[in-house]
Amino acid sequence: MSQQPDTIAAVATPPGRGGIGVIRVSGPSVKRIAEAVVGGLPRPRFAAHRTFLDADGKALDSGIALYFQAPASFTGEDVLELQGHGGPVVLDALLASVLSRGCRIAEPGEFTRRAFDNKRLDLTQAEAVADLIDAESTAAARAAQRSLTGAFSRRIDAFGHELLELRTWVEASIDFADEDIDFLADGDVAARLDQLIQHLAELRRQTQHGRVLSEGLRVAILGAPNVGKSSLLNRLAGHDAAIVTDVAGTTRDVLRERIVLGDLPILLLDTAGIRETVDPVEQIGVRRAWSVVEDADLVLMLRIDGQPDPAQVDPIFAPLAGDARVLPVHNKCDQSGGTPGLREDASVGVSALTGAGVEALIEQIRQRSGLQANLAGEFSARRRHLDAIDRAWAVLRRAAEQLHVHQAPELLAEDLSEANRTLGEINGPVDTETLLGEIFSSFCVGK
Repeated sequence: MSQQPDTIAAVATPPGRGGIGVIRVSGPSVKRIAEAVVGGLPRPRFAAHRTFLDADGKALDSGIALYFQAPASFTGEDVLELQGHGGPVVLDALLASVLSRGCRIAEPGEFTRRAFDNKRLDLTQAEAVADLIDAESTAAARAAQRSLTGAFSRRIDAFGHELLELRTWVEASIDFADEDIDFLADGDVAARLDQLIQHLAELRRQTQHGRVLSEGLRVAILGAPNVGKSSLLNRLAGHDAAIVTDVAGTTRDVLRERIVLGDLPILLLDTAGIRETVDPVEQIGVRRAWSVVEDADLVLMLRIDGQPDPAQVDPIFAPLAGDARVLPVHNKCDQSGGTPGLREDASVGVSALTGAGVEALIEQIRQRSGLQANLAGEFSARRRHLDAIDRAWAVLRRAAEQLHVHQAPELLAEDLSEANRTLGEINGPVDTETLLGEIFSSFCVGK
């Protein structure tokens, strides 16, 4: 028999002074705690005005008590919410009163973790709770809400069902190999497999959009020293986020600045100037710059207008030659006399000092993000979702090879099964406790 879970409690509203503060309690001891703190359980799902008692049984506050009976609650357990005045002293005393009645402080994300464990939410819906709280734009909030209501989960489940149907068809051809019917030779399996690959490509595109909305587009600003990287960061951020001097090597570490351009959340990453150097501190900064580039969605390759492409003339920038993530940016157009804005070679001329051409750069960043003006169908997603889809894509491509080249139905069936298992990691179940711990540890304590 499984051990009965602890009863947990936490403040569910932000810290600090406010008009209303909420204590949330979940677990098997809710009834006993309610009797001690508010004189008994309210009627399920009806607000009751009650006096809140402190740990000594004295009146501490008055407010609204709400009871959600298991399993019809967020966590799937009995849940009690106490809505009182939002002063930190009052809330701390009320939480201490609840804890003294036999429960413990909730860990970060533990309420949502229990909702997942009790099958009130699947894993993508649980993650969408945090994405909705952390949303940095209206579009991101709406996308997270769609994931919370199951939009992303339904897409994954539907694709898994298609995979299962095709796998059943292939395994039938194996089981009835002695019959005169050849299921693989009629072309239907190949057509359905190709269609699955196309559907997965479209799902990946939407998932990438959802990942950008929830996590932000990672934009690295790269270039030689003194080409204006920090000035451009400040111009895009709208304030002096980075120190700007004429001294080469001023930026030694990666500077991170979160901004929102329209509905597009962006993580700007200002890196150290890339050059050969004997300065050990600057060498560390260069190594970190390259590490940022590896993980970036977009790289703004900055150079002074009129100078040649660094990737073509400087060996240190050679790894970026032909990289589709690179957007060439010519800075200091105000000094060179060059034309600001989008150019015929798809580069952008700007002046970080005056702001000329920056709007054109912003538009190019948005276009490179892949997000369209109409985001009505988007859902929130994360990098782990993209990783699972990419791995499933690779398996399906291998499956196509098993079918078209090797004519190996047993291997094809196994690949279809592996692709299904891989996509199953997105919604759950997940067997790795460490992965679940990482996912829920980023949540608010009250969630």
